[in-house]
Amino acid sequence: MGALVVFATVPDHAAGVRISEHLVDNGLAACVHILPTGTSIYRWQGKTETATEHTLLIKTVSARFPELQQAICRLHSYECPEIIALPVTDGFAPYLNWITAETAAAQDADKQSPQS
Repeated sequence: MGALVVFATVPDHAAGVRISEHLVDNGLAACVHILPTGTSIYRWQGKTETATEHTLLIKTVSARFPELQQAICRLHSYECPEIIALPVTDGFAPYLNWITAETAAAQDADKQSPQS
């Protein structure tokens, strides 16, 4: 299971906390770091826009990415949220093992839970 760092932006700190808690509580991420406010300048629907946003650095594994992406889209206020996954090619082995363990525990529980 390859580790990923997923970048996502949110409109404010409260949205970042809400989404981050959901991801961690449901085993979709081992950790989410919410960066302080930054300014984004981008093109949207033919116009240059400026927004103040927070960036989420989400630590997960590739096997959990599809569910993580769905959760962010469901919880996010943006029509087209930024969700960009970058593979981790190297890192401190105990930390990478921890990411795998934290995201696998929930996935294993999902497999064992009875289906309705």
